[in-house]
Amino acid sequence: MLHLTFYLCLALIPIMSSAYEQAFAKTDVGEFEVKALPPARLIASQTDAAYFDENNRLFRPLFRYISSRDIAMTTPGEAEINPGVMYFYIGANVSTDALDATENVSVHGLPERLVASLGVRGGYKERNFNKAAAKLSAWLLKNPTYEAIGEARGVFWNGPFIPGFFKRFEVHIPVHLVKE
Repeated sequence: MLHLTFYLCLALIPIMSSAYEQAFAKTDVGEFEVKALPPARLIASQTDAAYFDENNRLFRPLFRYISSRDIAMTTPGEAEINPGVMYFYIGANVSTDALDATENVSVHGLPERLVASLGVRGGYKERNFNKAAAKLSAWLLKNPTYEAIGEARGVFWNGPFIPGFFKRFEVHIPVHLVKE
């Protein structure tokens, strides 16, 4: 019976992790790509500390915000690393009237933007992020058609109850096309 429960839980992980509206398509694991992210509305929580020092404290205000306004969770979550800022994407069906800044949550609108992206599987740990960010930076150096115009950000696709080895994340670096 224990084995059956274990396999049932494994089978439900992809379903549970894809039940949310997605702000944009995932980058496949191990793949590098340059993609345009659509315009978006986001809410943010921030700290003076680094993201991986404070991420639980950043998540709670955002989760309370969407819960108190009956806003559906959207994936992915996004993070600036130092200082730490966590963002939740807000779905297109949410009225602008429902989005007001609070003491712990700010509201942002972003235009379409171009990013270099690396898809990764693994736990949301600082060393995993740093390793992926270094790989993406090295890839950009080999692809001079694009130039980095900002810092690496973490893009996290799964919730806290998904085991680390099943989790998906991306590293994004904002880029622009270099004119030849």
